[in-house]
Amino acid sequence: MTLTYAQRVGERLRNIRKQKGLSLQDVEMMSTHQFKASVLGAYERGERSISVPRLQKLATFYEVPAEQLLPAEAGMRRSAIPTQGGVALDLTRLHELEETEYEPVRRYISMIQVQRQDFNGKVLTIRRDDLRALSCLFEMTPDQLEERLEDLGVLHQPVSL
Repeated sequence: MTLTYAQRVGERLRNIRKQKGLSLQDVEMMSTHQFKASVLGAYERGERSISVPRLQKLATFYEVPAEQLLPAEAGMRRSAIPTQGGVALDLTRLHELEETEYEPVRRYISMIQVQRQDFNGKVLTIRRDDLRALSCLFEMTPDQLEERLEDLGVLHQPVSL
């Protein structure tokens, strides 16, 4: 079955909402009723087309680039990047840092999120090569940068059960 464009947009909207861990009702409440659950559900099912201004507002609400709410062009595939041997970053803590010197790290991480289509906004694992590239910006070794990020509380520490 071939999906209509509205249905493909709806799939993207649903996937990103679910990555954020939100229900339709959560979005309605958190947006102070700017996005009604019934209308958002109709967008997600492809029963209703979303306008560009509304799409932009939803992207802002989800904290993702607007183009990420649109399906990839035919023949193009959004790829996931492998993360073996990487470090997990606490994105919430990274964005709380007041130091402007970490803005390049935030921009680099945003780029990785777009490439991976990973917008959960809480934790992101980056490859060792990414850490190495970032360390060059700070004129440190990857180990020194990792230690600095750990001191700042940016390295995600998994909870032990």
